[in-house]
Amino acid sequence: MLRAVVGTAGHIDHGKTSLLEALTGVDCDRWADEKARGITIDLGFTHLVDGDLQIGFVDVPGHEKFLHNALAGLGGIRLVLLVVAADEGVELQTREHLAISQLLEIPRAVVALTKKDLVDADTLELAELEVAELLESTPYADAPILPVSSVTGDGLDALRARLAQEARDGAVDGDPTAPLRLPIDRAFQLRGLGAVVTGTLVQGRLETGQSVAVLPRGAEARVRSVQVHGQERAHAEAGERTAVQLVGASLDELGRGEQLVKPGTCVPTTQLAARLRLLPDAPQALGGWREMRLHLYAGEVTGRIRSLGDKIQPGDEGLVEMRLEAPLVAVRGDRFIIRRPSPAATLGGGVLLDPSWRRRRGAELQRAVAQLEDPSKVMDLWVHESGERGVAAGELEARLGQRAAAIAKALDARVADGRLLRLPAGKAPRYVDPAVIPKLTAKAKALLKEHFAEDRLSNGMPKAELTARLLPERAKPLAPVYLKMLDKAKALVVQGDLVTQPGRKASNQMTGDEAKLSARLLEEIEAAGLTPPGPADLSIRLGTKQQILEGVQGYLLRQRSLVRLSSGLILSQKAIDTVRDTLEDGDGWQRFTVPQFKEHFGLSRKWAIPILEHLDSIGATRRDGNERMLIRRLR
Repeated sequence: MLRAVVGTAGHIDHGKTSLLEALTGVDCDRWADEKARGITIDLGFTHLVDGDLQIGFVDVPGHEKFLHNALAGLGGIRLVLLVVAADEGVELQTREHLAISQLLEIPRAVVALTKKDLVDADTLELAELEVAELLESTPYADAPILPVSSVTGDGLDALRARLAQEARDGAVDGDPTAPLRLPIDRAFQLRGLGAVVTGTLVQGRLETGQSVAVLPRGAEARVRSVQVHGQERAHAEAGERTAVQLVGASLDELGRGEQLVKPGTCVPTTQLAARLRLLPDAPQALGGWREMRLHLYAGEVTGRIRSLGDKIQPGDEGLVEMRLEAPLVAVRGDRFIIRRPSPAATLGGGVLLDPSWRRRRGAELQRAVAQLEDPSKVMDLWVHESGERGVAAGELEARLGQRAAAIAKALDARVADGRLLRLPAGKAPRYVDPAVIPKLTAKAKALLKEHFAEDRLSNGMPKAELTARLLPERAKPLAPVYLKMLDKAKALVVQGDLVTQPGRKASNQMTGDEAKLSARLLEEIEAAGLTPPGPADLSIRLGTKQQILEGVQGYLLRQRSLVRLSSGLILSQKAIDTVRDTLEDGDGWQRFTVPQFKEHFGLSRKWAIPILEHLDSIGATRRDGNERMLIRRLR
């Protein structure tokens, strides 16, 4: 079945609700307050079916005070039904609703000239001419203008037929596999049934039993039942007005502005980039930061907006960035409206280009601006800015609102023509800018050169140390992939847990000065027993630079003349052997406590605990609660 959502628009008391009741038989004024005051305060919904076409109607309020409610209902609409009373003609909200419809790029319009029964033929003709003049400079210049009377029924059949024709031409047949998005415009509690939300399903399919995330608040829920225009359904499709009964989320978590999405496919955001068009009657140009209220589907958030280039003059358009005071859910391509908070007025609207925008300056900003609007380049921009970590197709799903499989296909095409690299990373490969590899190559070579300059006798740089200095934290999981690539490119050589330079052989021969320093260093540490001095003190005692001393110390560690404890402290192997001999040769050491060990060897906790942990690690002792058990060697 084809589906289309029609939204009413027009000034207060021009007969929108009465017209929909006449067309469909449903009164969209639900609340007692609306009945008492004779105006629509909140959204109302109804529908009609014409063969294989299902038309959903959203009745939006016309009063200026309730325009924010009107904006909540305009998302997902394919056809606007502009209602103008023949006895009053074009009014303030007529113009504002029409401007909003243009900013949201609602593709089609039909005009209902209501209250035909209250005017004579001349007045009716003048009203038609006024509406035609209003539409002349808009995309709706060819929209049909149909006089009707909701009271007598005159003209209703013609209006109903024309609505069906326009709705059919603009109906959507959405992709059921697209990421789910249902913006919530109403949430309420039904006694005995729990929380219910309604909205226009703008993308994907919503099924009974499905798990959903409620964003931006982050609640999780399960779909107990689905209704479309009051009829129980197994699922709802894109373009349908949908009511959803949820389990697992409270009413407090389901307010207007939240969205039901498939878990893991959307990320709330507070920073966006967009193309904005200011209305011709906007009060001033947009340059630096200005307070604003953003309307996106049913979401309404205050924040600040500024131009990313020259000032945007009224009637013109340009790129902007927005910073919001609260998060909302958005993807590239969403339409939005900007209003001035006080005094309230519509300023303009446009299309989102990046829902995960971050602050940029100088050349980086210019590069981003140049690529932001080009669909063929924006993914390259986002991959480039992800650096060594790269991106997975699923991560771009939240940014683009497209299926991860389709995004992966587009990314793989870029791999085929050399624009991107595809890195294996478990179930979800990651895509990186090829420029990452030369950058890592140069950095790895520099780190190895620095390492061997400091320690000429080293067999290699520990892989963990190189990784920690080579990659940012968020890219650490890709370390094995990058090291393998750099090894294959002969930028470095991986040897077990060490990394070295291609063609380099470890220098096991000390110079005469190094041999003398090594002997003196070992002598100092061995003489100090279980509490040797630190590197700074040793450097002073031996009269040499600490950097040179560390190189010789590393050599002695590899020769196992010295031992590095888990705390980083250095002892001689001779001191460790002495401790073990003392324990094995003495009486009463089969089981002992830390205090006993400290007292006997005259150690502080700083030394005692690391020494005992080392004895545990080499199998000399085993911890048993608060005691250690001695494990004797076979002799």
